Amino acid sequence: MKRDQMKKFRSTVDPDAIRAGRNTDVYFLRTKTILEKKRIDKKVAAEVRSQFLPTDWDWSVFTGIEEVISLLEGIPVNLYGLNEGTIFQAGVPVLVLEGRYLDFCIHETSLLGMICQATGIATKASRLRRVAGTKTLVSFGARKMHPSITLLIDRNAYIGGFDGVSSVISAESLGIDPVGTMPHALVLLIGDTLKAAQHFHEVMPKSVGRVVLVDTFGDEKFESLRVAETLGKRLLAVRLDTPKSRRGSFLEICKEVRWELDLRGFQDVKIFATGGIDEKHIQELVEVADAFGVGSSLSNAPSVDFSFDLVEIEGKPVSKKGKWSGRKKVYRCNRCFKTVVVPSGNKTPRCPGCKGKTIPLLVQHLKNGKRVSKPKSPNQVRNFVLDQLRKLPDRHGKEEETI
Repeated sequence: MKRDQMKKFRSTVDPDAIRAGRNTDVYFLRTKTILEKKRIDKKVAAEVRSQFLPTDWDWSVFTGIEEVISLLEGIPVNLYGLNEGTIFQAGVPVLVLEGRYLDFCIHETSLLGMICQATGIATKASRLRRVAGTKTLVSFGARKMHPSITLLIDRNAYIGGFDGVSSVISAESLGIDPVGTMPHALVLLIGDTLKAAQHFHEVMPKSVGRVVLVDTFGDEKFESLRVAETLGKRLLAVRLDTPKSRRGSFLEICKEVRWELDLRGFQDVKIFATGGIDEKHIQELVEVADAFGVGSSLSNAPSVDFSFDLVEIEGKPVSKKGKWSGRKKVYRCNRCFKTVVVPSGNKTPRCPGCKGKTIPLLVQHLKNGKRVSKPKSPNQVRNFVLDQLRKLPDRHGKEEETI
């Protein structure tokens, strides 16, 4: 690639181009051209759902609705959907779109892209939260993906239940303080873990927690003790990022550090574990570690495979094979958290499990292109997700029912 061509290259699509439908799959443009030429313009209803969730996922956390609303706002359509942060199971419609097909057909590609990855990251974050219990979770995912989607990663990590994010711009957008420790580069440049800790303490304001990285040069136990004995009560935590080639048993290393710190009166010094942390690592380490920094397993979370399907044309139920035709409504039992999917013409059902009352989950967000729902702050959505996680049984299977 020539230098002048490199200067022109962009790795992100301009928001105006997305709104104009320029990143659509080409077959939608061809479909639009054919329908316009043949003067076929029908009113339809379409639904978005995931027939199968990623392996071992019994539930997922729906996110991305705010971007979908922004995409479709001003277009003469009605949009119904789950609220941001709603937990759902495979097969449950998460969005229903009504309008003339030609008005929105070129936006299917973007609409799906806005929710597939976002939902995957939020779900992964919630799964990690369930395993971690009340322990601190911090998103280190920004460095693992293109910087243009940093906000996407961290927003959905936070919504899914994480306590903090390391990226400055993400923290600003969420209205929280960024969370971080120190990089190996600082210790390497200073040449000694203790000196790096002392310099950090001398320069950083008191509002910044003193979390010292202790695995750069020496043994984690002895480095932790050196730092603790020097900083005393001013030391908030030691971070263990031991390379996998040196770990042996990461759990035993953490236990040894904990034992030695406690033995010398440093019970308040916390252990912050990082380095390739996933659900299985948290499950193993949660008995001894107080906080976890998660990067790759969060940013590389599986996308949820949503599909966009027509289910009604000019008021008549229709679908391709393998899909259920007709518009549907989704209800949830607040007592047992069971989800019920019924044809749109049915009355509000009782829970098929406990026979309790159900509430509708699909709410209207756009009416003829105008927003009618109120946006929620990231913190409000996060609290909503955490409340639902508390209601989930230990093993929440595919509980949706169809009547």
